[in-house]
Amino acid sequence: MSQSTLLALLSLAVTVASYYAAKALYRRHKTWWLLPSIMAPVVVIVMVILLSIPLPTYFEYTHWLVTLLAPATVAFALPIYRERHLIRKYPITISFGVLAGVIFGLTSTWLLVQVVPLPAELSHSVLVRSVSTPFAMQATTSFGGVPELTAMLVMLTGIIGMVIGEPLFRLAHIHTSLGKGVALGASAHGSGTAKATEMGQQEGVVASLTMIFAGITMVIGAPLFAMIFS
Repeated sequence: MSQSTLLALLSLAVTVASYYAAKALYRRHKTWWLLPSIMAPVVVIVMVILLSIPLPTYFEYTHWLVTLLAPATVAFALPIYRERHLIRKYPITISFGVLAGVIFGLTSTWLLVQVVPLPAELSHSVLVRSVSTPFAMQATTSFGGVPELTAMLVMLTGIIGMVIGEPLFRLAHIHTSLGKGVALGASAHGSGTAKATEMGQQEGVVASLTMIFAGITMVIGAPLFAMIFS
């Protein structure tokens, strides 16, 4: 077995192991820096740097993990079915939150790109950063973005939203479960939903539904949004 193959297998093993280890640690210690979306990438980056692993070697086997994101979106249908009573109870709140989140996310990012000059690939890839990774990687192609780069930007957006979400709620005097859930689901997708679940069951459910519908809206509307914002 060649050294390149060994490094590729090691990359896959460390990536998977660091995710599950971080997940187990976070269950015991609810500290933001132990979140799998933060801890696992840090471990992987340190490994890649220390062992000087070329990116093509790292992605030789780990690209299957990214490929699994697409079929994983089917699982999003389950919470929609389970919480359909909540959708019927708050249709306007959730719909407005989804539309506001998608439009404000696109508009604010487009304005940022106009003010701060960025390389074309980065400016195109960052536009869909406010929706969950599987949806963002699908939608970003309509904007001319790079799916792998978009995935990284989505993760950064989620982490920032999760960290600053609660202080912003206190500053803006947002106290309702619906308000917190919709805001976190629409702006910080999976990480925001995890944070909302910590706040309460209803916050987590609303955030999950908002995240899913925002992702679907982004994918369906991507061709139109790309014409407007590109």
